[in-house]
Amino acid sequence: MTTTQEPFVRRLRTALLGTDRIPLVFLGNFEVEQRWGGDEPGLPRVALTAGDAMVNRMDEFALLLAGPDDYVVLKDRPHPEHLAHLETLGTALPHLLITDRQDPHRTVTQDALDSPALLARLSALSGAAAIVPHGVSGDEEALAALTGVALAGSPAAVCKSVNGKIYSRRIATELGLRQSAGWICETVEDLDEAVEHARVLLAAGRPVVLKDSYGVSGKGLLLIRDAARLDQIHRTLRRRADRSGDQRLALLVEEWVAKTVDLNYQFTVFRDGGVHFDFVKEAVTANGVHKGHRMPAGLTEGQLAIVTHSAAVLGARLARDGYHGVVGVDAMLDPEGGVYPVVEINARHNMSTYQVGLQEHLVPAGWYALARQYPLRLARPLRFGEVRDGLGPWLLSAAGAAGMVVQNFSTVNALVREGTGAADGRLYGLLTAPTADELAAMDGEIAGRLAAVAEGTRQ
Repeated sequence: MTTTQEPFVRRLRTALLGTDRIPLVFLGNFEVEQRWGGDEPGLPRVALTAGDAMVNRMDEFALLLAGPDDYVVLKDRPHPEHLAHLETLGTALPHLLITDRQDPHRTVTQDALDSPALLARLSALSGAAAIVPHGVSGDEEALAALTGVALAGSPAAVCKSVNGKIYSRRIATELGLRQSAGWICETVEDLDEAVEHARVLLAAGRPVVLKDSYGVSGKGLLLIRDAARLDQIHRTLRRRADRSGDQRLALLVEEWVAKTVDLNYQFTVFRDGGVHFDFVKEAVTANGVHKGHRMPAGLTEGQLAIVTHSAAVLGARLARDGYHGVVGVDAMLDPEGGVYPVVEINARHNMSTYQVGLQEHLVPAGWYALARQYPLRLARPLRFGEVRDGLGPWLLSAAGAAGMVVQNFSTVNALVREGTGAADGRLYGLLTAPTADELAAMDGEIAGRLAAVAEGTRQ
């Protein structure tokens, strides 16, 4: 396994294509797990929500992953003042390909499939570029087939297979990597047995968690603290199976173990089976939902050795199963400093992936960085200039300086409509400072200033 620091986007091209000279077409089809798990019988699901419109505008993150010779397909054109902000920092932006129309509840790929003019532009790139999605599903395979632009990754069937939490647990067990106690449930009969084990844990005061194999961002995750609640869910899943005649399941039942720190580490699997360890970061989460990352992770040598060993053996195993590309793994530290190196495997791009280009370009060696989202309650659409003016000196002014660069502005106004009342938005930023204390103080100052900007829209 290698750990050299070649620029990430060049290494990604080489990993996927065997050369760094072919441009990539990036697609930010976030929460692709919904496509992989659409026909999998996991926990009961909720129908489309307003939040889908927010998630689908996370497509703009791909702007900061691509190089200047690459292409990015977006649902809508980025705010021009946001692009200007990135350009003042010396960010070399890619070519933009905008869908003809966009439905807030569709992914960028689904919009692209319904965009004749965009399809024609993509078709002109056939043989001269390759498509790199956030994750490969049948939608991205359809786009490649329609345009003749090859997919630079593993087939959708392979990607689905290796992204299930059941797969994560199974190969971690095979490789001897530490995990919490747990049970795989691929049938209702498996669930019956797992529930009996879970009852023992609950009786001892140890909570359990039910995980949908293709859940994402806290969806499909149910924390259980008492036997009555466990029995209720058990009955619900049994009734569904009896009504449908389908006894299949795609669930895990696991002990909810004590932790002090969430981690996310990334490695890249090359077409030839080689594995490159990219990084490890501290993940900031709330109720199982990703909120950001702190860098560096601050691990001891022993903890880092466990993480890098896990990356090497997991990468080799994924390569044997036909996967190549980016892999992110969620991990944890227990209260004694021990490592749980595999909570789940995400064989796709991760939120941390989209920070790498900015880190390479803007964060000096030895400095601290924080990637996070700031919630905004807005009564009308917000202009980037209002954010710029509100942040004042805290908006990053140059590479190597302290401040925040805005990673994604499209999510700010994704749910906001003039005259329809207040709605939630999110601003994603990457903050950097020479010390951890300065970084924490900056974060607090920025949060307060952004809250004031949002309050101004409601007056």
